Order: sequence, then structure tokens, then C-alpha cells
Amino acid sequence: MDRLLDNVLPLGLLPWVADLRSAIDKKRPYISGLDAKAKRYSELLSRLPNALPSHFDLDASAVTIGADADLNPNDKEQLLDILQGLTPWRKGPFKLFGVDVDSEWVSALKWDRLSGRISNLKGRRVLDIGCSSGYYMFRMAQANPAMVLGLEPYLTYYFQFRLLQHYAKAQALYALPLKFEELPTLSNYFDTVFSMGVLYHQRSPLESLQAIGQVLRPGGELVLETLVLEGNSDYVLCPKGRYAKMNNVYFIPTVTVLQNWLQKAGFSTVRCLDISTTTTAEQRNTPWVNTESLANFLQPDHPELTLEGHPAPVRALLVANRRA
Repeated sequence: MDRLLDNVLPLGLLPWVADLRSAIDKKRPYISGLDAKAKRYSELLSRLPNALPSHFDLDASAVTIGADADLNPNDKEQLLDILQGLTPWRKGPFKLFGVDVDSEWVSALKWDRLSGRISNLKGRRVLDIGCSSGYYMFRMAQANPAMVLGLEPYLTYYFQFRLLQHYAKAQALYALPLKFEELPTLSNYFDTVFSMGVLYHQRSPLESLQAIGQVLRPGGELVLETLVLEGNSDYVLCPKGRYAKMNNVYFIPTVTVLQNWLQKAGFSTVRCLDISTTTTAEQRNTPWVNTESLANFLQPDHPELTLEGHPAPVRALLVANRRA
């Protein structure tokens, strides 16, 4: 984790180095093995076979690191065992030394919805909130950003990124096992912030958007993807219990409300790039997921409704700029 501090200080993080080190130090015992899951994952990564990837394609639908011939059969079997030990793989897919990691989400579909429609990431400082395995970060790397910092508090996904980056060694890509709320307020630092599939988990979405605005430079860009209600009314769904079996979904607005939230939070030139119903072609169970998936969250006879009777998941992708 110290590698982050060693490598990004020239980019302007020096004013926050003490705060960053403090945040990292608080997590260090947790990551280094006091947590049983962290201990198991650290042991898994210690057994990674030595290999030098002969091929990379970080801009493919399945992010590709290495080729099948780069590993002998025994090492490939060991790698497969380690990869399976890090299930569930939510975001992807990946192809690692010929092993196809077929993630729950076909994240390439979401990437295609925004690719070419946001500001070019070349030379930009980027923050990815809730980066999971780092799939979108690897896709961003092809644009040659100055830095991409991912935040992923869930250890399974954080260690997935560490495994992939162990072999990819993609320039200027970093991840920390922190929630956004645990990150020091790097005022006016980032040019682009990605918040994808996070906002509906926030108890205070307006405050969360305001906090994102604080880390963006004036004119900086927010790429926001979240659950929405269809229609143009001023309605927000606040589920009494669960939503699609999730107990941490607090607010699902219409796009109209979401645009109002962004404007109230200090953003301008808000535009909606896409509204898509989530289907089982995009989110589904695979051998790399050891839990239920979308088909299990919808009513069998009425897939337009969740099991709880709410509208089935629809997601909107918006882009907005911090007001100067």
C-alpha cells in the first residue's frame, strides 16, 4: 500500500500525504491478516506462479493479460485454483493466461455505453469509487491517464485487483481498500470521478454528491451510473425493506430527480447518456459466481418486478461537470 504514496506524490498529493498515510495505517492490520478473509487471500496471492505475460489487451471486452502458452500446465492449474478462491467475480470479464474469468456482470456493455461519450482521460487524474476488481480501471488505462485511483472496501474485490495488477503492472493504476468516506478530502484534485453502482447504497445521496464535487477540480467531470425509476416525475423510491434482495438500497430516483440532485450538489451541464433495463444478458450467474444473480431477484411470472414488487432494475448513465 505504501507503493501508492511512493509513486503518486509527484502528481500533487504531497499536501495530503500525512492524511493518506493515516488512512492507510488504519487499514494495515486489517489487510495484513487480522481479518480471517484477508489472511486467506494474502496466502492465496503468495502462491501465484511466476510468469511474464507475453500479451496484453486492456481494451478488449475481456481484459486480457498473458497468453495460454505463458504458463506450464501445473502453474496454470495453480492459477486457476487461486482465481477460484477469490470468487465471486462480480465485474469483468477477464482472460488471464488463457483462463476465462466469466464474471457475473458483462461490464463491457456498460463501458460501451460511455466509451467515446465522456472527456478523453489522457493525462487526467481519475478516481473510481467502488472499483471492484478494477475492470473499468484497466479499460481506462488505454487512454494514458496521469493516474487512476480505485477505492474498494470489500476485500474480495480488492484482492482480485491486486492479483490482476500483479501481472498487468499497468502504469499509473492504484487501488486502496477504503470507502470514499475514508479517503482524505483531496480538494480540487481529480479531473474525472467515476461513481458506478454506488449512489443507491448511500443514506444521504445529496451529501455524497456534494462530497464528490469537493474532490473534483472546477469543471471536472463526474461519470455517474445508478438505479433509476422510469418516467419524468419528481418521484423517489425509498424501499421499506429490501430491493432485489439487497438490504442496502436507500433511494432510487427518476432521472429528473437525479438531475436536480446534481444541480443542487454543485454540478452543471448535466446530461443523461443512457437509460437501460438490466437484463440477464448483462447480469447473470456463472461458474465464477457462488451466489444468486439477477434472475433470482425478479418475479418468475412478472420479470418486470422484483421479488418485493418494486420495478425491476433500470440504470441511467449521466455525466456532469463541477460548477466553476
